[in-house]
Amino acid sequence: MPNETKIKIFAQDIGRRKRSIAQVRLIAGKGEVIINGKKPADYFGAHQDLTRILKPLKLLSLDKFDISAKISGGGTTGQLDALVLGVARAVSQLKKENHIAMRDAELLTRDSRKRQRRMVGMGGKSRRKKQSPKR
Repeated sequence: MPNETKIKIFAQDIGRRKRSIAQVRLIAGKGEVIINGKKPADYFGAHQDLTRILKPLKLLSLDKFDISAKISGGGTTGQLDALVLGVARAVSQLKKENHIAMRDAELLTRDSRKRQRRMVGMGGKSRRKKQSPKR
């Protein structure tokens, strides 16, 4: 197929948070963000989410990359955090200096907190206990 255009992927990585997984690709472009085929405002809703997504690129003044991401699992907050981590990891792959800058800005630290598992005898919840009798 001679008319097929090749997409130049500069870096790709995965970000995780709670149950969310974000597969992120940095592509040569002009700074657009596509998440599961949608724009960030349509996918997440708030404007502050776009600033959080672009924080790793703004930190290094990189505006020549498009971000393409596939996100699955979890809720919106977990997905956003997974996306930011995936973008930071992908940017840190480009140069060694980028990795140092991302680490100093604490963008490469994964938030390892997860949902607490259900405990036996707690009535279906993880922290609920049976009420003790007064007398």
